[in-house]
Amino acid sequence: MLREGNHHDARIDPAIPDRAPLPRADIRLRKVSVGPVAVFGSSNFPLAFSVAGGDTASALAAGSPVVVKAHSSHPGTSELVGRAVSAAVQEHGLHRGVFSLLFGSGAVVGIALVKHPLIKAVGFTGSRSAGLALVEAAADRPEPIPVYAEMSSTNPVFVLPGALATRAAELGEGWVGSVLTGTGQLCTSPGLVFIPEGPAADTFIAAAGEAVAETIATPMLNRAIASAFDGGAGAFRDHGGVREIARGAGDDDVAFGGVAQLYVTDSETFQADESCSRRYSGRPALFVTVRDMQQLTGILGGLEGQLTVTIQSDGAEPGAAELLDAAELKAGRVLFNGWPTGVEVGNAMVHGGPFPGTSNSQTTSVGTLAIERFQRPVSYQNIPADLLPEAVRDDNPLGIWRQRDGRLAKD
Repeated sequence: MLREGNHHDARIDPAIPDRAPLPRADIRLRKVSVGPVAVFGSSNFPLAFSVAGGDTASALAAGSPVVVKAHSSHPGTSELVGRAVSAAVQEHGLHRGVFSLLFGSGAVVGIALVKHPLIKAVGFTGSRSAGLALVEAAADRPEPIPVYAEMSSTNPVFVLPGALATRAAELGEGWVGSVLTGTGQLCTSPGLVFIPEGPAADTFIAAAGEAVAETIATPMLNRAIASAFDGGAGAFRDHGGVREIARGAGDDDVAFGGVAQLYVTDSETFQADESCSRRYSGRPALFVTVRDMQQLTGILGGLEGQLTVTIQSDGAEPGAAELLDAAELKAGRVLFNGWPTGVEVGNAMVHGGPFPGTSNSQTTSVGTLAIERFQRPVSYQNIPADLLPEAVRDDNPLGIWRQRDGRLAKD
């Protein structure tokens, strides 16, 4: 992307000195780095969303120095990766201030980092409480700065009648495979499923239950995540309107073992108690049976913002278009006939969504579009030709595509 030059978003509106009633000045635009960025390593992704993860990569691509706050759950991994990045900075002759790695308490070091006057933006992946604390700290600065926090998502799945009628057992097994990926700790784990009640729903639930019952506990990443998981599962077990369907086997040799658990409730119980829609990192998954498509669409409209919404459908079923319209308002990524736990790093990917999925739904933390979080546009008006940045010079020394009078051109 950097070699193509599209990240400059270069635009040129040449001067029109004889325009009536007033002349137009020569105005050119490109995007520049916002300045140093603070990145918070996540607990559930020691590599992909941590020291050298997507936040760091997109900030460096934007030209922003990066200061990473390592997560206390994996300090060893963080140090190894941090040393590798520092070695690369030195090898390429860059200033050593391009990359820094800090250790310490998030409540102390992290907040101090966000409040430092030289930090101009924040990238974060983690809990809602921690993300909102950073948002508040950034807003309380004399110069408020943006916080791009990925925080909380249940990633609901909506199974339409046509898909349920033709492949209920296949969908039940496939859904369990997605939920169990990474012991259910992935931020896109689809822990909430809505299905029309009836015999086909029973087939779906039975297939999912059999798949869950065959599993053995696998490790969770730390004590805090395991404790939150146990609390969420306990809340389901103690709920009068929620019934346990199946659970996997434990393993005493696994530290912080996450045991897969499957629960079911009806739409009335779900809508009456907001605790049923909370995100519990791990493997306590919930089925919700609904009466009809109208109720399915209404439930989606009442959910919080999400990273993903998945729709399982066989073709153009009645109500599918309405469900898609509702999903657009609730999620950064809408899937048909797939599972959300695979996040492709590309040009069209959005890993973000309305609050509380993220604190800013206008961008993404995965893919090339992520660079825009750490850029700002600058216009150059009547600047002498020899002082113009290369991206907006008339001779186009970078050889990039640019908008000239609103039309893309490479001249």
